[in-house]
Amino acid sequence: MEERIERRRDRGPKIVAIGGGHGLSTLLRGLKRYTRDLTAIVTVADDGGGSGMLRTDLGMPPPGDIRHCMEALANTEPVMGQLLSYRFPEGSGSLTGQSFGNLILAALNGITGSFEEAVSEMSHVLAISGRILPVTSADVKLEATFENGTTILGESKIADFKKAQDCRISGVRLIPARPTPTAAAIEAIREANLILLGPGSLYTSVIPNLLVDGVSEAICQSDALRVYIGNIMTQDGETEGMTLSDHVSALLDHSAPGLVDLCLANCSSVADDVLERYREEGAEPIRVDREKAEALGVEVVERPMLSTATQYARHSPDRLSQVVMELYEERADTKIF
Repeated sequence: MEERIERRRDRGPKIVAIGGGHGLSTLLRGLKRYTRDLTAIVTVADDGGGSGMLRTDLGMPPPGDIRHCMEALANTEPVMGQLLSYRFPEGSGSLTGQSFGNLILAALNGITGSFEEAVSEMSHVLAISGRILPVTSADVKLEATFENGTTILGESKIADFKKAQDCRISGVRLIPARPTPTAAAIEAIREANLILLGPGSLYTSVIPNLLVDGVSEAICQSDALRVYIGNIMTQDGETEGMTLSDHVSALLDHSAPGLVDLCLANCSSVADDVLERYREEGAEPIRVDREKAEALGVEVVERPMLSTATQYARHSPDRLSQVVMELYEERADTKIF
């Protein structure tokens, strides 16, 4: 079995996965079984929690989303995985709540003098499957504008501000605008056979990558199969009340028509007890309004992808990656599996 998986990985396509947060790491956990040529391009707009503290104190890009991806792709002893995800408990002084993995990246950033190089060095230490690239090395902040005309600066402040305004986000932008991308990220997009956006927070994990100079243009110009992976649920403080077509429309409004070929949506039913917990925060399964989404020029494909291993409505890494690879095989010019 292991030998067959290794042969499959050797023949796997060049895959680029773009996003951030837990959604991207979930996708990566499954995809690493299918190819050795896997690149994660990760947002660096986070300014909350331990990442925000390191960003403020050390002037480095936030390491949190990068660390999640490293945990997903690492091929190390279990104790190393535990170290990466370890958070210092209450009562640890200035370290309270900080992740040990973040501190390793901060130390490497100081040693190498470059966040991109720090990520590369840590990737070698952890023997990760593929590559992890920050979308930009610039010190960027995320600003959201709401339908009532108000704005808020700072990714970590958006959710609470949205609840206070009680209206939808109309758009987000990076400050400074259109920062320079990492050269390796653009190169990876141009060489990819399969480009995936999401799953993950629409306005704070996926879209910020498209606001970096040249990223959306490179995706639009690519001959790769380009897929947006929709979330299973709307997100508290970000996308309440939004349908699948609303998500696709927001994605295109922040990039360009023709960004993606298809949108992959979940069709598994969410258990009643799980739904009840989400209702308490105003979240619900994203409604697949196929006709409106396809009127935007994006094909909609529905597949069952819900995880049964958690009490939350999240994608199964194995099922999601399997569906993605099935779609790629169906639509690739040359069969490779």
